[in-house]
Amino acid sequence: MKVLPIAATWLCLAGLASLAGAHPLAPALLELRETAQGAVQVRWKTAPFGVPDSPTLPRLPASCVTSDAPRETTEGGAIVSRWTVDCGPAGLVGQTIAVDGLGAAQTDALLRVVLEGGHTVQAVLRPSASSFVVPSRPSALGVVRDYAWLGVEHILTGPDHLAFVLGLVLLVGTGGTLVKTITAFTLGHSVTLTLVVLDLLRVPSRLAELAIAITVLALATEIGRPAPAPSPMRRWPWLVAAAFGLLHGLGFAGALREVGLPAGDVPLALVGFNVGIEIGQLAFVAAILAGASVLHRLLPGLPAWAARVPAYGIGSLAALWCFERAVPFFQ
Repeated sequence: MKVLPIAATWLCLAGLASLAGAHPLAPALLELRETAQGAVQVRWKTAPFGVPDSPTLPRLPASCVTSDAPRETTEGGAIVSRWTVDCGPAGLVGQTIAVDGLGAAQTDALLRVVLEGGHTVQAVLRPSASSFVVPSRPSALGVVRDYAWLGVEHILTGPDHLAFVLGLVLLVGTGGTLVKTITAFTLGHSVTLTLVVLDLLRVPSRLAELAIAITVLALATEIGRPAPAPSPMRRWPWLVAAAFGLLHGLGFAGALREVGLPAGDVPLALVGFNVGIEIGQLAFVAAILAGASVLHRLLPGLPAWAARVPAYGIGSLAALWCFERAVPFFQ
C-alpha cells in the first residue's frame, strides 16, 4: 500500500503547526491560587499569536474584587499576566469561573484552581463549555477525563511526535508488527513521563526537544534506505520504538509539568494523560491507514519514486527542527 498522498497531507499539517509554534501546548492557562483571608493570586498565560481581533479574557466571579493592577511579563515566548483579587471569606468553592472569546479565538483554556486547603482542581474550558463551577474536591472521573483530553490535544498538536508515529507506520507497514511497535513506543514514553513528573528524573527541556528531533531524523533516514537493507531498526522496530519513546516521554512530561498535577490525584492524572496520548496516537494511525487505503484505490498507478517522498519530507522537517533546537546551545 502506497501511503504517499495521506502522508504528504499530514506532513503539510505538521509543518503548519510547527510554524505556528503550537507545540507543546496551544491552549491558554488560567491559574487561581487561594491564599489567606480570601485573597487569590491570578496567573493568566496566553500565546503571543492567535486569531486577530479575537482576544480571550478570563471572567472571575463577581464577588472577586481586583486588589492590584495586572503585571505583564514574557515567559518562554508566552505572555503572562499576574494580579491579585479578593474573593471574600467564602473563597472560590462553588463559584463560576469562565474564559470568554474561546470560540472566536479557536482555542481552549486550561483552568487550574489551587484551594487554600491544598487541593487542586483542574478543568479544560472549551468554546462549547467555557465556564466551570469550582467543587470542593475534583472527582476521580473528572481528573481522568480532563487529563485524557489534555493528552489527546498534546499529541495531536505536536508535529514532531506525529512525524515520528507516521515514520513508524511507513517503516513497518500494517499488521501485528505495527501494533507491537506502537505499543512499545507508548510503553517507552510512559516510563520517562512518569519519572520526570514524579521528580525522579531531570533532563533540561531544550536537550529533550533536540533529542526528539534527532529521533525523527534517524527514523526518516532509515525509511529512505532501500527496504531490503538489513538494519537493527528494521529487524527489531519495537525495540527501537521503545528506546526512542523514552526520549519522547521527556517532551510529554514537559507539557504535563507546565499544566501541573492535582494534589492527591497524581496517579489518576498520569493515567488519564497517558490514555489520552494513546488515544491520539491510535486515531492518527487509523487516519493514515484509512486515508491511504482509499487513495490507493483512487490512484493505483503511482511511480516507484513516490514511495520515497514521505521519507524526504519527514527528514527535511526533522533536520529543520534539529537546527532550530541546537542553535540556542551556541548562543
